[in-house]
Amino acid sequence: MKNIRLEVMDAIEPKVAGFMDDFLIPAEQIWQPSDFLPDSQSEGFFDHLEQIREEAKELSYDFWVTLVADTITEEALPTYESWLMDVEGINQHAKENNGWSRWVRAWTAEENRHGDVLNKYLYLSGRVNMRQVEISTQHLITDGFDIGTDRDPYKNFVYTTFQELATNISHKREGQMAKKKGNILLGKMCSIIAGDEMRHHLAYREFVKTILSHDPNGMILAFADMMKHKIVMPAHFLRESGGTIGAAFENFSNCAQRLGVYTSQDYIEILQKLNSYWELGTLRSLNEEAEKARDYLMKLPERLIRISERMKFPEDQYRFSWVQANGVI
Repeated sequence: MKNIRLEVMDAIEPKVAGFMDDFLIPAEQIWQPSDFLPDSQSEGFFDHLEQIREEAKELSYDFWVTLVADTITEEALPTYESWLMDVEGINQHAKENNGWSRWVRAWTAEENRHGDVLNKYLYLSGRVNMRQVEISTQHLITDGFDIGTDRDPYKNFVYTTFQELATNISHKREGQMAKKKGNILLGKMCSIIAGDEMRHHLAYREFVKTILSHDPNGMILAFADMMKHKIVMPAHFLRESGGTIGAAFENFSNCAQRLGVYTSQDYIEILQKLNSYWELGTLRSLNEEAEKARDYLMKLPERLIRISERMKFPEDQYRFSWVQANGVI
């Protein structure tokens, strides 16, 4: 199985340059954090800073918790890059300029801007305890993560396809909420980050579709295995200072669900969209095991809907060390 995957990754590798042209943007052309933040060299810096701090006062406690957790997730890019660089077929040590390793580096470089701009915004807003945020970020990178993909490229591409769309939804809704509260700057930042996440989602979605044309049985089985174990968020080891691994993530997830930033229904709808785009229902020449996996994937959304209808989420706000009760430090 490993050999087949390596053969497929090698066969697709020449196409990666085209994927980079289609789905990534050169550093000189893409937006940078400084495009949205006050220019510290400008005489109007303190006026812009005051405006940020005033607009930040209108946002709720749950909103700040969600934004902080999303920022920490984005800041853990060193972990994600090192993980993907170790995936079978990426071949970062190849003497030739391997397309897959160039993709991973360029993709994580684009993603790095998200944590950069959000971190600076949090710092300037005056609404969060930055030292506690920084401690959680360091813990998350130190603790690493285990997303259930091992070194399997098929599973990793299913994961990133799913996760990029999930982060698109989360950032887009945060942007909409910020705009409704009159925070135009934060609204723009979250919206443009969401746009990046959508481009990346489309790329990984295309990777999976391309692999399906080479090895449909292997990819279907990998997809089903990922869904059986559930797609966990990259920050599922998130913790606060003195806390246990994962405890903060559970409380943050409840907060995001309560706020409507990312819900169990979103999870189900992402699965439905992937089933549809990858045309699972019309795939041909599947072996018996892959047929069973396809049947499982096609029926899974309805099963998850029934489960979600019985799910209960705490209504009480958990008090994080990142944000005070009134949002003000």
